[in-house]
Amino acid sequence: MIEAWVFIFFIYPHVHQLACMVINHFHLFSSSRFFKIFMSMKIQDTFYISHGPPSLCLEEQCIPLVHFLQSFQQKVHPIRPSSILLISGHFETSYPTVNSVSNGPSDTIYDFEGFPECLNELKYPAPGAPELAKRVKELLMASGFERVDEDENRGLDHGAWSPLRLMYPEADIPVCQLSIQTDKDATYHYNMGKALASLKNEGVLIVGSGGTTHNLEEVRFDTTMVQPWAQEFDTWLKVALVDGRYEDVNKYKEKAPHATMVHPTPDHFYPLHVAMGAADANSKGQLIHHSWAWSSFSYASYKFTVPLN
Repeated sequence: MIEAWVFIFFIYPHVHQLACMVINHFHLFSSSRFFKIFMSMKIQDTFYISHGPPSLCLEEQCIPLVHFLQSFQQKVHPIRPSSILLISGHFETSYPTVNSVSNGPSDTIYDFEGFPECLNELKYPAPGAPELAKRVKELLMASGFERVDEDENRGLDHGAWSPLRLMYPEADIPVCQLSIQTDKDATYHYNMGKALASLKNEGVLIVGSGGTTHNLEEVRFDTTMVQPWAQEFDTWLKVALVDGRYEDVNKYKEKAPHATMVHPTPDHFYPLHVAMGAADANSKGQLIHHSWAWSSFSYASYKFTVPLN
């Protein structure tokens, strides 16, 4: 009988998601065989989030992005993942690299300057995910990525721990980070995601973490008016993702308005391409959060999911 119910939830992912929400909310069946089987089932969607500044964790009362991230488990993705694969704009290497921490919790990396000192006291002691790191390496190399490195010492940068502290504050889900290569193009990163798509079947939550618009030279504190060039790019991207025009997004430098103005360097945009590539072939983007900061920073965040019809 248990297996029959599991089969139903597997075939109908939206029923699965609703049931997960109920179970998570009421903490039902936590010790049962049903719960263990049910919660290890596959994940349907991938995500791209704008992670904001390192000080995000200190601004709980006033930034919409914080409230969105805090509600992630309850309102956005109630299914508890077996582990998290996070692609951050702050992990750049010459070759694809996974951090593979096996001894104790991951270190918290303070890869920033000019922010309150108290940020250097924050910790996110999530366990590492060495088995996931090995799977990522296997899948990438099987897909034609000739070299994939493992780093057993690297912890979590603020593109990972800053949003995860709000999304999963218990820090009890294993986390693995995968690097980007800024000397490669968007299609390369999209193909990286495609190679990793099967991880969803193993209960892995794939999250790209960056910034939908990200030009630090254009930060303005003297106005709340959104800069037109940032608005135009943001709107173009939303329409392209919602329509499922992933190839246009891969060719954003040619297709999008003000592409190099919005992203002088691609580090905060490539995580989107990985998440997009790891999504189902029939998926489309769904805007799940939108807010602005500093007149040109869009915190637009997306879920890549298969539409109901």
